[in-house]
Amino acid sequence: MKIKNYIVVFFSVIGLGFTLQSDKELFTIKQSFNYFTTDNFNNTYLINGEEISKFNNAGKLFLKFSNKRYGNITSVDATNSLKILLYYKDFQQLIFLDSQLSQNGDAISLENLGYEQTDLACSSFNNSFWIYNKQNNELLRFNENSEVIAKTGNLKQILETDIKPNFMIEHNSYLYLNCPNNGVYVFDMYGTFNKIISIKNLAAFQVSNGILYFFNKKNFCSYDAKTFNEKCISYNDSLVKNVRIEKDRLYLQYTDSVKVLDNQPK
Repeated sequence: MKIKNYIVVFFSVIGLGFTLQSDKELFTIKQSFNYFTTDNFNNTYLINGEEISKFNNAGKLFLKFSNKRYGNITSVDATNSLKILLYYKDFQQLIFLDSQLSQNGDAISLENLGYEQTDLACSSFNNSFWIYNKQNNELLRFNENSEVIAKTGNLKQILETDIKPNFMIEHNSYLYLNCPNNGVYVFDMYGTFNKIISIKNLAAFQVSNGILYFFNKKNFCSYDAKTFNEKCISYNDSLVKNVRIEKDRLYLQYTDSVKVLDNQPK
């Protein structure tokens, strides 16, 4: 499948400009999968049911991991490539993997911790993690010993609105909680509400240096939370399901493959 006919736009990152030149294919990973993610070392992770496959920066299969005991993997956070978080919502379990996809310690049972209605989970700095507990509409941060070190309280009461989050990620000591109907809520490490970013109807996004990157309605966009400036690139290829960016690479998701493109500044 040839990638062509893109609208090229200008992005500003860390005060510098670069152009998305999504015209040089580096490699394509072909494998059945439900969704994928990446890390800052240009590794690609394909998740299919209860199995996660790691491909190196040359697109070669590196390792696989699966745990049939807990069913399908609901989400993967590879923000820290040395401690990858797998969340199994059906069984309320968390598993951490190292860079070799070996399990790091015992699985963490959120149910045993008293949070049996956890909808979301993501990694946090210093080997900690966040969860969103639906029962109390609350965000909680745990340390590496699974002890609560921060919490928001009932967000429905604090924000004075109904929230139905579907995704969250931490970046640079801030937690970004996505609520498609409302926008993206931002909290600090103590669970204190900071602000809301008024971008709605998102499934997921990336955050880098205060800029949100997201794929929505065939557009790959950047949104600067400081300047409120949004810029997008449109794809004529209707088969593209999702797009991610990591350093000098662009990742395009198709039904049965991930195409990796060179995105180095020209």
